[in-house]
Amino acid sequence: MTVPGVEALRTSLYDRHLALGGQMVEFSGWMMPLQYTSMRDEHTAVRERVGLFDVSHMGEFRLSGPGAEQALDRVVSNRISDLAIGQARYNVVCDGGGGIIDDCLAYRDASDQFTIVVNAGPRLRDLEHFRQVVGGGCEIEDLTLETALIAVQGPRSLDLLRPMADFAIDDVGYYHFHPGRLNGLEVGFSRTGYTGEDGFELFLPWGEAAAVWDRLLEAGRPLGILPCGLGARDTLRLEASMRLSGQDIDESTNPLEAGLGWAVKLDKGDFVGRDALVTVKQEGPRRAFIGLELEGRAIGRHGYAINDRGRQVGEVTSGTFSFTLGRAVAMGYVETASRDSENLTVEVRDSMVPARPRPLPFYKRQRS
Repeated sequence: MTVPGVEALRTSLYDRHLALGGQMVEFSGWMMPLQYTSMRDEHTAVRERVGLFDVSHMGEFRLSGPGAEQALDRVVSNRISDLAIGQARYNVVCDGGGGIIDDCLAYRDASDQFTIVVNAGPRLRDLEHFRQVVGGGCEIEDLTLETALIAVQGPRSLDLLRPMADFAIDDVGYYHFHPGRLNGLEVGFSRTGYTGEDGFELFLPWGEAAAVWDRLLEAGRPLGILPCGLGARDTLRLEASMRLSGQDIDESTNPLEAGLGWAVKLDKGDFVGRDALVTVKQEGPRRAFIGLELEGRAIGRHGYAINDRGRQVGEVTSGTFSFTLGRAVAMGYVETASRDSENLTVEVRDSMVPARPRPLPFYKRQRS
């Protein structure tokens, strides 16, 4: 959210985006590229080759000290105790009522140190929440303004990074990370992403980002690399059915109805929101998060009504035209009884567009 009168932040790659013709927009308090050429071209580059994203607007916290594991376990929904050094895990951060404050990735750097990557919009709210819950249990640092993050995504990601890394990067497993060097510069290589493709997110010092960005673009030219903006990032993540914080999930939703129950471990011990989620589990969620395929080329946008036999039963949270699938898709919440209904429509302006429930994710890459 933008604060009136407060100038949007700029990542250390801002000048690079301008030089590449990036269409800059304000997003979650940051000036970010929406696109450079076209969303379709950038989307296709990631699905078929390799794309490069500046995601330095994401927030990074460090939790450290002897009580860090126990403290983090009280804040997030997923299990932390069995997280190995060098492993990352998806998590949900809930309020006392089970509502979703944010989702995040938790990385175990050492036995008593963790890095948490949160979304840009709720970062300060997240930081306040972490500090309130953790108290004096461990030290918490906000490293956002000194940490750059570059995402290399697509089936040719390894072909790009392999000759540049100083270790066997192929051996890094999905949702694992490894410290190393990229052409002599210190980088943290995390095999994660927000596109549904293979790839890495590179953690590096703020001041080194421009040099790494330039080297990646130059080395990636023979592979057909493209710099990619927020537009393609959104269409890619939506095809992969990854939730967008503040849009698909927020404090009015809980992880069980959002289809994120796999990231909630009610048996791990107490954490913020657990009691409320136990009740939801016992009674059953009142809403379901579903995928929809719309007839024709009409796009179901955020907030559009979803109807069942003419009665509103929910609303769309995200929608787009899928460049990969060649059809309009959407996600949203409906009353549980309507989750499999064949009589759903999405209200697009003044038209009731037929919408068929489809399993999520819409797109899943073929693993070799």
